[in-house]
Amino acid sequence: MTVNFKKIRKTTALFGAALLTVMSFAGCKDKNSNAKDTPVDVVVVTDYGTVDDNSFNQAAWEGVKQYAEESGITCENYQPEGTATDSIIAQFKRGDSNKAKIFVCPGSMLEVPVYEAMDKYDGQCFILIDGAPHNEENTETRIAENVSVISFAEEQAGFLAGYAAVRDGYKGLGFVGGIPVDPIIRFGYGFVQGADYAAIEMGVNVHIRYTYTNTFSEDQAIEDLSGTWYEDDTEVIFACGGSITRSVIRAAENHNGKVIGVDVDESSESETVITSAMKDIKTAVYNDVKAYFEGTFPGGVDTNLTAKTNGICLPMETSRFVKFDQANYDYVYSHLADGMIVPYNKTDIGTCEELSLINTEVTFIPFE
Repeated sequence: MTVNFKKIRKTTALFGAALLTVMSFAGCKDKNSNAKDTPVDVVVVTDYGTVDDNSFNQAAWEGVKQYAEESGITCENYQPEGTATDSIIAQFKRGDSNKAKIFVCPGSMLEVPVYEAMDKYDGQCFILIDGAPHNEENTETRIAENVSVISFAEEQAGFLAGYAAVRDGYKGLGFVGGIPVDPIIRFGYGFVQGADYAAIEMGVNVHIRYTYTNTFSEDQAIEDLSGTWYEDDTEVIFACGGSITRSVIRAAENHNGKVIGVDVDESSESETVITSAMKDIKTAVYNDVKAYFEGTFPGGVDTNLTAKTNGICLPMETSRFVKFDQANYDYVYSHLADGMIVPYNKTDIGTCEELSLINTEVTFIPFE
């Protein structure tokens, strides 16, 4: 198989640039739960995150807004008052009252609400990103015909980030994950394996501190922990989980450290961000919304986007590497795309204990 890396680089650059700005398109409104309701075509329902997080939620929102601008449909963001299933389902009810045709649901917090809503609101469609609809007990998982599930090979994106960091000369790494849901664990596992792969090639030893913060929000405790790591031998931290990146960035700026962003190109957040492990969420959401209005909605399936489909990448044109270059990137990306490198991606344990590492030591640190 031949991978068109020129196309990858062009797509990466355009995608990264588009994510740097929050666009305000006619017909789309970011509404909180107390706003006055009006008829709407597409609703983005977030969990406790916001659509200006320069991360996961924002990428989904911008995909919707791009299609809305092009087609003239209306879209709004509904943010529940909490993460409880009833609070989220109330937003589906609200959208139904406002004649919404499709709900875009970013994140695993929406898994149970979508499961409970997909049959009740079978006249609407749902796009669930990074999750699978399941019941509260997690004993049944089902994707109804009015649900499109979009998932990504986070282990591949994480692998690219870890490989690039070590190839760029870093030997003291850190992984600060958010809530340990499957995508976050896969990002971390890929990061560790990519670092080890590069360490073996280079004949060096790498140490990685590893933790989950159990939140996707900024937190002083995250900044403090990251600062402690930077003061020791950690040189670069992969901040993996919504707005926690901002906490890690503040620590990096105060301790001469470096940061790897996640989901979208976060290079504009700080000079300390050397790269980002990206998922093309914006394009995936745009394509599904477009398919709905064109009568080709991919309901009932889970579409997994990988290196082979250009669904993941590093934004090389905005990355701040010193030694790792495009040739290095093309080499490792091609091996992921053609299956020569297949990172372990199971998430049962989550603490790296089951990974077969050779030149890398991982110290798992419970977050307190």
